[in-house]
Amino acid sequence: MPEEDHSQASKDYRSEIPQRSERFFLKGSNELDWGMKNRLASIFDPRSGRTVMLAFDHGYFQGPTTGLERIDLDIVPLARWADTLMCTRGILRSTIPPTFRGGVVLRASGGPSILSDDLSNEAIALSMEEAVRLNAAAVAVQVFIGGKNERQTVRNMTRLVDAGNRHGIATLAVTAVGRELTRDARYMRLATRICAELGATYVKTYFVDEGFDTVTAACPVPIVIAGGKKLPEKEALEVAWRAVQQGASGVDMGRNIFQSRDPQAMIQAVRAVVHDGETPEHAFALFEELANRTASPATAPAGA
Repeated sequence: MPEEDHSQASKDYRSEIPQRSERFFLKGSNELDWGMKNRLASIFDPRSGRTVMLAFDHGYFQGPTTGLERIDLDIVPLARWADTLMCTRGILRSTIPPTFRGGVVLRASGGPSILSDDLSNEAIALSMEEAVRLNAAAVAVQVFIGGKNERQTVRNMTRLVDAGNRHGIATLAVTAVGRELTRDARYMRLATRICAELGATYVKTYFVDEGFDTVTAACPVPIVIAGGKKLPEKEALEVAWRAVQQGASGVDMGRNIFQSRDPQAMIQAVRAVVHDGETPEHAFALFEELANRTASPATAPAGA
């Protein structure tokens, strides 16, 4: 039993001060349970309210993607600068050090490979119990709004939302754009809003040049942008900057980091844009400085 308190000092209850109840920093998330908010705080930096997610789950349908041939050599050295890692459970178990302190988002849908005619024919590929066992902060599911398997992939998402809510694990809905669909603000508003309305904790979608601010405004939960195809470094930084300026809560970049000519310099430049508000010009200058420092051979000592 606890020992009796024999202290003679008067207790200070400060009854004149109302109890503080801090609102959660993330859009649309204040009413979530404590455990899920705690996990979201490992994905999004509470200081900026944004995230730099490093996506390298491409192998779940592409196999050994260029730049991901050796996760231990290509990705693990970048993890120190990532707020969150987005990967498969196989890579997490086999390759990612358990000392990583950021958030982990696990790919939870899959099935077809790049050899398939229909990449939208996905099923749930991860149980929520497995996500709990691996200490995931969130699970990610592909959703093909307007695609051939729209209903199936929406159902995948809602099942994961229900399971995630039971265990306090967030669900990231990834809006997939098929070849037959137009990638514009109207479509992005539709896709992201449907995912949010059906329970997604946050949504990953593509940046569009016109009207992206309407996409983020119409979505009641945070949006992070997909990095998409490989761009020149300065262009990728410009996309990240424009996205966060128009309401995105961060980026989920893969190829624009791990296929960069200097991935370590690039992820630090992306962080400067997302968390520090640096302009693309300043961030690109940082990238060049860091990349040149890496490329410069060490000066040989005198007399060597």
